[in-house]
Formats: sequence, C-alpha cells, structure tokens
Amino acid sequence: MEDKDLIARFRNEESRNYAFNLLVRKYQERLYHHIRNMVIDHDDTDDLLQEVFIKVWKGLVNFREEAQLFTWLYRIASNECLTFLEKKKRKFLLPIHDVKKELAQKLNTYISSKSMYFSGEEIEVKLQKVLLTLPDKQRLVFNMKYFDDMTYEEMSAVLGTSVGALKASYHHAVKKIEEQLSQEL
Repeated sequence: MEDKDLIARFRNEESRNYAFNLLVRKYQERLYHHIRNMVIDHDDTDDLLQEVFIKVWKGLVNFREEAQLFTWLYRIASNECLTFLEKKKRKFLLPIHDVKKELAQKLNTYISSKSMYFSGEEIEVKLQKVLLTLPDKQRLVFNMKYFDDMTYEEMSAVLGTSVGALKASYHHAVKKIEEQLSQEL
C-alpha cells in the first residue's frame, strides 16, 4: 500500500488501527536496523522502536505530507537515538567515550554468545567497533548512507542538514574508519 493511502486510512477513525498496523509492518524492520546500528543493544532498540511508533501514532493525524512518510519516520527514529545516547551519557554522568565503551562491551557480549541479534563476519565486527568510536551524528550519517543506502538528499530531509555538510561528514567518517581498520588489519 502506498504511503498516501496509509495516511488517508489512518486519518479515518474507522480504519485507523488497520492502517497503523500496515504502517508498522511496512517500516518496523528498516527502523529497527537503523536504531540498532546506533544503540547496539537489542532491548534498547526495541524500547526505542516502540517510542518511535508511539510518536508516530500521536503525530500522524497532523502529518502535513510536506516530506515523505519514510523521511518523517527516520527523522523521529534518528532523534530518538541521539536523545537516548545523550540521556544515557548524562544519567550515568559518563564521558562519551565511556558510553561508547559500554556499547562496545554489549557488542562483544552479543558476538561471544553468538546471539541471534548479531551475526557477522570478523570484518563486520571490526567495522561495528570502529563505528562506535565516531561521534554520534557522524555515525548516524555513516549508517544512513552505508547501511540504509539513503541518498544525501534523503538524509538531508531527515536530518535537516545540507547535502554538502552530509557529504563532508560521511567523508570524514569513512577516512576515520579506513584509518582505524587499516591499523587493525
């Protein structure tokens, strides 16, 4: 079903629940992976995904359709991730490198337990660990481009940042990743 049809059905009280269920089915897997790449932990990802869909439920009636639905959903998910990571840092009064260290430890736990939530080749594991060393916004840009295969224009619409700034951020992220991976290999 097209997004416009989903929105129209959602705005109709009689078909709201049905339309929302269709929307969740259509986008939950992509949003899950987007969030998971940022917060690493499966339980945190599930919690954030639920928060995203609660916000969608509350805001979809007033969605102005100036952006694509996909863009709006990714903006909500991205903001939730960044807010979550910032809250985590403040809650424990941790410097950002300690939060990233905690995320890396969770990643190691998933890998060592052969968790169903993380499976990957050795190079993928190394990439994930290197990604945790990037600043959150730079990591978000890298994830959106590399894992979500988004165009710079789509990313610009989601993040409200210029295409040029996104290209620069992605370029810097790639350089840092290349440097760190070349040191490890």
